[in-house]
This record gives sequence, C-alpha cells and structure tokens, in this order.
Amino acid sequence: MSHLVEPHGGEGLKPLLAPETERAAEIARAKDLKQVSMSSKEMSDVLMFSMGAYTPLDGFMGRDDWQGVCADMKLKNGLFWPIPVTLTADQALADSIGEGEEVALFDEESGTVMAIMTVTEKFAMSAEDKAFEAQHVYTTTDAEHPGVQKVNEQKAVCLAGPVSVIDEGEFPALFGDLYQRPAEARASFSDKGWSKVAAFQTRNPMHRSHEHLAKIAVEVTDGVYIHQVLGKLKPGDIPAETRTKAIQAMIDNYFVSGTVIQAGYPIEMRYAGPREALFHALIRQNYGCSHLIVGRDHAGVGDYYGPFDAQHIFDKLWDGALETVPLKIDITFYCSKCMGMATAKTCPHDKEHHVSISGTKQREMLGAGQDIPPEFSRPEVVKVLQAYYADLK
Repeated sequence: MSHLVEPHGGEGLKPLLAPETERAAEIARAKDLKQVSMSSKEMSDVLMFSMGAYTPLDGFMGRDDWQGVCADMKLKNGLFWPIPVTLTADQALADSIGEGEEVALFDEESGTVMAIMTVTEKFAMSAEDKAFEAQHVYTTTDAEHPGVQKVNEQKAVCLAGPVSVIDEGEFPALFGDLYQRPAEARASFSDKGWSKVAAFQTRNPMHRSHEHLAKIAVEVTDGVYIHQVLGKLKPGDIPAETRTKAIQAMIDNYFVSGTVIQAGYPIEMRYAGPREALFHALIRQNYGCSHLIVGRDHAGVGDYYGPFDAQHIFDKLWDGALETVPLKIDITFYCSKCMGMATAKTCPHDKEHHVSISGTKQREMLGAGQDIPPEFSRPEVVKVLQAYYADLK
C-alpha cells in the first residue's frame, strides 16, 4: 500500500482552480473588473496556485509573509516557505484599487485573463525592498544575476490577496499528459504502490550524469519522478518539446520499465540556488515525493553558489520544516579507467581519467556541430538533440 508524504501544511492539497461549471461566468465577470497585468513569472505562479503546487497558500503574499520568507524562510504563521510569491502593479493602477476590491489578472504576453484576485493588502516595493529580497533569497544584489534581474523589474506596489484561477491558458493543452497536477501525480504513485518517490528536477535534457543520479535514486526508492520545468527559461535553454523527447529516449532505452515517470510543471526558474532547492523540495512534497535529488549546483547559475551549497542548506532547517528530504549525491563523471559513471566516493582514479559532464558544455558542442561522445550522452538522446539544432540553422 502506498503511504505518501503529506502535502505541505498538513491539511491536504489546496488547488485554487475554480470549478469548471463556474469558469465561463467568472471569465465574463472579469471583463468588468480592473485589469492587472502579470509578468511571465507571476503567470507561472498563478498556474502553480491553480494546480495546488503552492499548497497551502491561498494567493499572493502580503508584506508580513514576504518579509518573513525573505529573512527567515517563514510565513507569518510560522510555516516554512523559502521563496516569496508576490504580484506587483504600477503605482497609478495600485492607487486606483481599494482594499477588498476584486481585480482580474491577465498574462501580459497572451492577454488571457487567468484569475480573479481579492486585494486584501497593498504595500510598496521600494529599491531598498528589492535589494533586501535579492540579498536574502539570492545572496547577491548583482543585477547580472537573472533572478535578481527579475526582482529589480518588479513594479512599485505589491498587491496581496486570495486568488481564484478561471483560465489556465494554453499550458494544459500544449503539454497534454506531461502537464501533471499534484493530485494526478499522487494517484500515479499510489497506483504503482510507490511510497518513497525521488523527484529529479530538470530544465535540460538528461546526459549521462543526470542518468546516473536518477539510477542511484531508483536503487534506494520505489521510483523516480523526472519532473521538468515547463515555464519560461533563460536564452539558450532547449525547449520543453525537444527536451521531453530526449528524456523519453533515455527512459525507453536505459531504465527498467515502471521505475520512472516523466512529467512537467509550469514553474518559472528563479535561479536562486540553495533557496530554490528548498522551494523545489516543498513543491515536490505537495506532489507526494519523499525525496528530492540534489546534485551539483542545484538551480544555480554562473558562479554565484558553491557546488554543494544547495545540499548544505537543508542541514540548516528546523525540525518539521519539510517532510521531503534531499537525496544528496556527489559530483558525477565518466571514468575511463572504471569504464563507467562514478563519483568521488566510488572511483579511486586520478582526475586525468575523468570526463566532466555538464549541460552547458553539451549545448556548446551541439551548437558547434561537434560529435557527442557516448561517455557524455546516450546516442538515442543525441540524435533527438542534433535534429533540433539542425533545424535552428
């Protein structure tokens, strides 16, 4: 029998999608409300609210929650939460909205009205506040950091309050069965009899190091949930459609049937390194995963974080903060003497025999039309990726 970890907060999943029978009327009603545009990050947060992935939040954060999350990784009520989830508007629009007023939230890229929000609080997002958030969440105020850049792009006033999602836009239809909600994932795990489930977070096609991490997890849990980012990526990243095909080619050819589920979720990466590793674990707890695979530089970017900072931060949590725990794995590489994948804990040979594998290096090789050696990536995976890069030319 499957006994999965409880959703965060201990009171069950809290999806914020309005009942289907009410959505048409709510969409019509939203036309008469003040319209608040959402950035791609805010839109992805609305989708996460919709499916219950942000359980137990009921909407965008007020100032007390925002400040507590940034400074101490705690909501006002003391519940663990590592990354702020806020919505901003320009000053003039915010001034026109009264507290208690309903507003319509629309995606600024597609124009789709996606949610109705009851504004219960407004608070300023000053330059000092942005620096406070950047330093605490990203450990830097460097404007070159993509997460800090997003913080700096926020508008002048935060609008807080509960959200009711009335339209999920194109995401469910665009990604089909890959677009999996926490309740659906939990049902899949239960159907398989899985209780211990390891989530593998990825925004890239999986090379041999990724495969090795997942196979270690298969050995110590009931199964692995390869859970990929479907939200907006940074320039140069490989799109989800291609990534999905490449990952499936690896699963079909190199994993025992029934040990892996591939799915996706609509989050937009923050690139917050250690804090984001905690955020990914919280979300996977809502999905029913007991473990999150945390390897080298999880959710990092550039040289902002040390290779194992995302592992160490879990050791700083207080008892009861999270049920989902990290599956910490050392840096993986191919060893020509071992003739296989290894880590420093399993390989006794000098570094001259090690082939270091990274997604960045693989993208550079593919972009230059270079052959990808089998030590680096599986040939079935490479074939999918080469076809994608050929179409770019």
